[in-house]
Amino acid sequence: MVMPDTTRTNPSPPSEPEAPDFSNAIRLTGKEWIGVGIFTVALILGAAPLAERLEKFEVEPDYRMPYDLSNDYWLYERYSRLAASQYDTLIFGDSVVWGQYVTREQTLSHYLNEQAHEQRFANLGQDGAHPVALAGLLDHYAGGVTGKNVILQCNLLWLSSPKHDLQIEEEFHFNHPRLVPQFYPNIRCYKEDFSPRLGIAVEQRIPFLGWTTHLQQAYYDKTDIPTWTLDHPYDNPLQVLKQGLPPSDDTLRHNPISWTKRGIKKEDFPWVDPATSLQWRSFQRAVNLLQKRGNRVFVLVGPFNEHMLTDKSLNDYEKVKAAVTAWLHDRGVPYAAPPPLPSESYADASHPLSDGYELLARQLLELVSP
Repeated sequence: MVMPDTTRTNPSPPSEPEAPDFSNAIRLTGKEWIGVGIFTVALILGAAPLAERLEKFEVEPDYRMPYDLSNDYWLYERYSRLAASQYDTLIFGDSVVWGQYVTREQTLSHYLNEQAHEQRFANLGQDGAHPVALAGLLDHYAGGVTGKNVILQCNLLWLSSPKHDLQIEEEFHFNHPRLVPQFYPNIRCYKEDFSPRLGIAVEQRIPFLGWTTHLQQAYYDKTDIPTWTLDHPYDNPLQVLKQGLPPSDDTLRHNPISWTKRGIKKEDFPWVDPATSLQWRSFQRAVNLLQKRGNRVFVLVGPFNEHMLTDKSLNDYEKVKAAVTAWLHDRGVPYAAPPPLPSESYADASHPLSDGYELLARQLLELVSP
């Protein structure tokens, strides 16, 4: 009898699969890479101009930038160009020009138009636009303003302390960091890392990047589109674009109550010497930028609430104002440094109420009318 062979043999190990000589990624030829490059350049150069054609934007009487879009500099650039094409005189400045305590029909530009009996003055005020930011705004986003009459507001509140003048070492969050110089001159209280600074500097010079930021600011809750889709998983991101731009801002940001009724006490501001002031140097730069573009610049110094200052602070303020007006005089820049408005016409240290704007417009119109 033959017994079956029960000897077990070790099976040979399975052969390793041959490694592919390529990955699952798409491989492009040289010509295809050139095509991608051409498409990318066309997108960067063409998307922003095309968006302007598709996105409806009209400058109506008494228009002012929506407060919620204060950081939408791409839209501000469009507005400044449109305003320059429609108005005789453009008014640049901070929230005093914009109108923190009034509606858009109570602003300085409104009363100037009302008293001139024609639509001559446009409100290009930007909330929180201290001179360092204002110079950046004019440099990078108001290049279309050339050969115009310009009223440039000089708010000396920005020289009222080393902190307002951005001179302190300690970090603090000031308005419009994306408009200030990212590398030089060095702003000691601005502690942003190198990479974001570089990104901001590039965005200031490439309209496509400004346009993508505009989409975030105006349509996607100030976030990038991927983040927005996570927060709105059932919404069509393209459908949001159909809602269009918000209208001119007609909101009243604060109750129109005078500073005395609000119980604000007199203050002793630690004024900064204009000779060492970063804000003042930036204001000088703003004047130079506008003049180099052929604009006829008129500077409004104020309207500061001198009633709110202690005797010592008022004396220091007068020295600051004298240094500012002396520079304007020496440079041959027309200016007005009107006396303070009535005390009850101020809401705080620098913002007038409606009757204050009306009075200031009457004083200005005599000086800026042709």
